[in-house]
Amino acid sequence: MGLKVYISGKLFPKEDAKISVFDHGLLYGDGVFEGIRVYNQNIFALDEHIDRLYNSARAIDLTIPITKPEMVKAIKDTLEANKQTDAYIRIVVTRGTGKLGLDPNKCSTPEIIIITDMIELYPKALYENGLEIVTVTTIRNHYSSLDPKIKSLNYLNNILAKIESIRSNAGEALMLNKDGYVAECSGDNIFIFKNDTLLTPPESASILIGITRNCVMKLAKDMGITVREELMTRYDLYFADECFLTGTAAEIIPVVKIDGRTIGTGKPGKITLDLLARYRLLTTK
Repeated sequence: MGLKVYISGKLFPKEDAKISVFDHGLLYGDGVFEGIRVYNQNIFALDEHIDRLYNSARAIDLTIPITKPEMVKAIKDTLEANKQTDAYIRIVVTRGTGKLGLDPNKCSTPEIIIITDMIELYPKALYENGLEIVTVTTIRNHYSSLDPKIKSLNYLNNILAKIESIRSNAGEALMLNKDGYVAECSGDNIFIFKNDTLLTPPESASILIGITRNCVMKLAKDMGITVREELMTRYDLYFADECFLTGTAAEIIPVVKIDGRTIGTGKPGKITLDLLARYRLLTTK
């Protein structure tokens, strides 16, 4: 039996899962999304992801036509229909079908799409050997323009950064903000470990407030590690003892080289690997 996709209250075979070409999610990137992981039937951080989805929708004045409990049920029903105990869930809420033109008031009811499938953002070998990243010229959206805290369907900023990293043969793109401070990577938050302290850019650096990011910060504090959110330059990254990225799809992945410069010993660090082990244990509870 093939994969089924949820669209606005109904399940469709993957090959029949379609929406209108006049949907403003397609025409203008007008909508929001979330990615969620399922580990051995445990939908990890489900409430946090659902809250962020609805917050993103509210931020763009998009009313999701079902309640949070109904959304949770739709997710679980889709997983059950696909007989999945481990999966990556992608929830998409579009503005809906409308007329050509930007006016969202000319759209019909928003479409809700739930896909439950597998994802491998990085090969397994990179978790063992570490990732190389490169600073790109594409800067992160400023929060007074399109706030990165909104997980909108307009991901062109991130895609342009990713294109740059691919052309540089790097595994990820490091994005700076308009002031030249480190923001985040194209799909992940970034951390460094230096002088017994875990550092990550603050909200004011134009970042997505990642759910995995928050989880890792709590894990580190539980380990007795000092955690600080502060503005950083590439200089700070180059002289870090350890560096890693976090995200729902990425989980925790070590970084061993930035802009051709070796980080620490050039191998995944002890704190990074300890946090990854603790995170994986947490996701299976």
